[in-house]
Amino acid sequence: MLSSRIAFILVALLTLWPGQALAASPLDSPLQRRLEAWPAWSLPAPLSRPGRSDLRYPDWFDGAWWVLSLEEGCHEPIPPYAVRFLRDGRGAVVGDRAFNATQVGDALLGGQLLTVANDPANPNRQLALLRGDMELESTVIGRRSQSSSPALTREEEFIADELALQVMHGPGGARISRVETLSRYRLVSRTPGHELIRAEQWQASYPSPEQGLVARANGSHHLRLLLSRNPSAP
Repeated sequence: MLSSRIAFILVALLTLWPGQALAASPLDSPLQRRLEAWPAWSLPAPLSRPGRSDLRYPDWFDGAWWVLSLEEGCHEPIPPYAVRFLRDGRGAVVGDRAFNATQVGDALLGGQLLTVANDPANPNRQLALLRGDMELESTVIGRRSQSSSPALTREEEFIADELALQVMHGPGGARISRVETLSRYRLVSRTPGHELIRAEQWQASYPSPEQGLVARANGSHHLRLLLSRNPSAP
């Protein structure tokens, strides 16, 4: 069952992305320039402090999706997982961060992840409990996003960049790092019940701010994703 699922994911990904990245956006913006600088990223990044406001997504994200993903340089895809986007009290579409983090964590870490909880006072902060008496505290400290219309990109596009401060608490003390994730999404099918979003994510890790606010990336990842609408997703 697992092998056939992996084969399906590989076929889907390689058919949609035959070794090529998504075409560059014609928009000249801080996020586009950030993307063009990949992988030579460094801090500070062109991001603003989010305060206690969450990242808002376009309306076409609303609902539940299955995610197929493949990391560049890896021969096997990440196991498929579900994500969902909900309306907040003001009607804006936001990610269900705790649920989504749990789903991704289960796919990547298996039984090591126990729970993920949102901070009720701050949507940008989550706390994950892991086996081995470890806790991961993650707080978004920088953000920028932009949307474009089909008139400019042929497809509706949404780009978001977030910088998170991560603190791993464990028996050996606390380890602090920063992780930046730039995501670019394009809605490629609006067929009801069969909507598709193609995406790419670029991620870089940086040392603790205790070592200075100016820093060069010390690790990076590049992923390609396919989000497919599925009413049976959680």
